[in-house]
Amino acid sequence: MATFHFDLVSPEKLAFSGEVDQVDIPGAEGDFGVLAGHAPVVAAVRPGILTVTTGGRHEKIIVLGGLAEVSEKGLTVLADVATSLDELDRVQFAETIAEMEENLKEHEGSELDQAIERLDHFKSIQHQLNATAMH
Repeated sequence: MATFHFDLVSPEKLAFSGEVDQVDIPGAEGDFGVLAGHAPVVAAVRPGILTVTTGGRHEKIIVLGGLAEVSEKGLTVLADVATSLDELDRVQFAETIAEMEENLKEHEGSELDQAIERLDHFKSIQHQLNATAMH
């Protein structure tokens, strides 16, 4: 299988850099996979789980929004936050969701809509983390 270069960058660090077989991205307009030779595209990334496949091995990384760019040089994802599942504190993640639910009553109008949407994304990630396929 042909490989391509992939960089995953967050404000804190370069979370991943290397040659990969495939990257599956949680896109704002729908999830999509990138293989070598993919057409150039720029897409918004929604909060979710990004999967990097190299040599049959899958590495799952939580991203909380950002931007993906496919070019002739490869794929670059600029993520607001990028956390490997190995680094994730699941208890803290659950506490964050509980805090978000509690804080909903402080919002109204479009702020409430945005807070609910963000909460839904976090709950979706939590559901994926708890799914059998993730273990």
